[in-house]
Amino acid sequence: MALLDDVATIAKVAAASLDDIGAAAGKAGAKAIGVVVDDTAVTPSYVAGFAPERELPIIKRIAVGSLRNKIVFILPAIMLLSEFLPAAMEPLLMVGGVYLCFEGAEKVYEAVTGHGGAHADSPDGAEAPALSGKAHEEAMVSGAIRTDFILSAEIMVIALAEVATQPFVSRAIVLVVVALLITALVYGVVGLIVKMDDIGLHMAKSGSGAARGVGRALVTGMPVIMSALSVIGTAAMLWVGGHIIIAGLEHFH
Repeated sequence: MALLDDVATIAKVAAASLDDIGAAAGKAGAKAIGVVVDDTAVTPSYVAGFAPERELPIIKRIAVGSLRNKIVFILPAIMLLSEFLPAAMEPLLMVGGVYLCFEGAEKVYEAVTGHGGAHADSPDGAEAPALSGKAHEEAMVSGAIRTDFILSAEIMVIALAEVATQPFVSRAIVLVVVALLITALVYGVVGLIVKMDDIGLHMAKSGSGAARGVGRALVTGMPVIMSALSVIGTAAMLWVGGHIIIAGLEHFH
């Protein structure tokens, strides 16, 4: 009976610890929600132009790369830096901000000049097979994961700042929870966005009268939404990158 009582006490302590970690993860994730929105807006542009059957596999590959960025690379790095060299975190974030600004500026340049677009040099669509081929897919996935690395670093550093006073192990567990939840949220929403036209097509073909109307509206509206998200994603890169740089300059007075 004494042993069972000890087990019950340990279980209560463990449950309280898990509750504290859940609360801390929720608070830390909420603080990073602005960057999460930016990440969600940026990603759909990387799957534009691919065949419908390749969209979800590509998003899955990007999501796995994003999770690897957060847990394998960023989490150990920021935990060690926060413990032994906290002064280095801000300059590293600023370097990432410069990269995001470069990516955003490059997209603006391509849009203004017409260079680098999917069919800039091939109005008749002759290069479409190449653009949907293996090499193009690899380039898009790699580009998305590189961009995600900077946004993920910002998310994780913001989350870390919210739990900076907690013990080392608790901080690490909270950041793992944040990484899992935010990755699932971002790429779940992205998957829904890019498949919305297929959902609309299904509704337009097999639904009731109202459902067919909604389906046709989705099919008609999704290209406009995707174009808008491309613009929002580019603006997000510039916004987040600029914010990181300006916040860093303020940090160094």
